[in-house]
Amino acid sequence: MAPARDDAERLQRLSAIVTEVVDPSSERAETARQSYFDELDRRFPSGFDAPDDSAAERDRMRAPHGAFLVLLDDDDVVGCGGIQRLDDRVAEIKRMWLDGSLRGLGMGHRLLRDLESTVRELGYAEVVLDTNAVLTEAIAMYRAAGYEPTERYNDNPYAQLWFRKTLR
Repeated sequence: MAPARDDAERLQRLSAIVTEVVDPSSERAETARQSYFDELDRRFPSGFDAPDDSAAERDRMRAPHGAFLVLLDDDDVVGCGGIQRLDDRVAEIKRMWLDGSLRGLGMGHRLLRDLESTVRELGYAEVVLDTNAVLTEAIAMYRAAGYEPTERYNDNPYAQLWFRKTLR
């Protein structure tokens, strides 16, 4: 009986997690971004140096051309992702992160769908993103969501793979 109750409790917890669009300079956004940077620093073999252009990046993730989303479990930030304009047709997803306790439960797919929905609402027809080869869970999720490999489109020194998806 306990496993069914555990499943029910987990589903109830997952259904209570909400997605919120926040100002990219807000405390919630900064908490999420720092969690993202900390995880990359732990997982990348050579570590991760957070970019020093964070103010410019935050500006690119503001309306009307961009957005920053956080996942909230009560008041705890458990995920995030940003959107920035590349051109009139294409947006880029940046800084996508999900707390490790939520991986494998469908929350990453949900966050990605929320980001794609926001990209559409902003008027873009296509979305791109980059990632590092050690982020195998993310790569598998992007492929399952219909992202296809594309040519390098930026100079991110940590990126090893680039993906593109046409939104419908």
